[in-house]
Amino acid sequence: MKNHLIIPCEIAVKSVVPAIRAAMAKELVEKYSLKQNEVAEALGISQSAVSKYTRQVRGHVIKIDDIEEIQPLIDNMINLLMDEDPTRAEILSLFCQTCMTIRKKVLMCQFCQKTDPKIKMEECRFCVNYNQLQNEKGNKEKI
Repeated sequence: MKNHLIIPCEIAVKSVVPAIRAAMAKELVEKYSLKQNEVAEALGISQSAVSKYTRQVRGHVIKIDDIEEIQPLIDNMINLLMDEDPTRAEILSLFCQTCMTIRKKVLMCQFCQKTDPKIKMEECRFCVNYNQLQNEKGNKEKI
C-alpha cells in the first residue's frame, strides 16, 4: 500500500488531549484548590491521572502553557465546570476548539511524522488548513 491512513485525531488523542487535560487539572488544583478526586470527577478521569498530570508525569509532550490563544479557552472550560452545569456540547465545543488551535500552531506535526515517516510536514498542512477547507465546503453547499 502506498499511503497509510493516519488520522490527526488519533495523534491528538495521544498528545493534545492529555496536554489540555493536564493544563485544566493543574489550574483546578492550584487556582481553585480542588482535591485530586474532585478534579478527577469534574474532568471524567481517574484520580491517578490527575496526580500524573499535576506532577507533569503525563500530558506534557506538547507544551501549551505559553500559547496565548490557549489559556482563554482553558479558562472558559474551567469556568463552565466551576460556575455552571454545562451541557456536554458546550464543553466539547471548547475542547475541540482548543485542540484545533493547538493543531494550527503546528505543535502536533512532529507526532504525525513519527507515526508515519512518509508524511512530509511541509506538504501536509492539513491541521493548519482545516478551517479553510471547511469554509470552502460550506460555501459550495450554499451555492
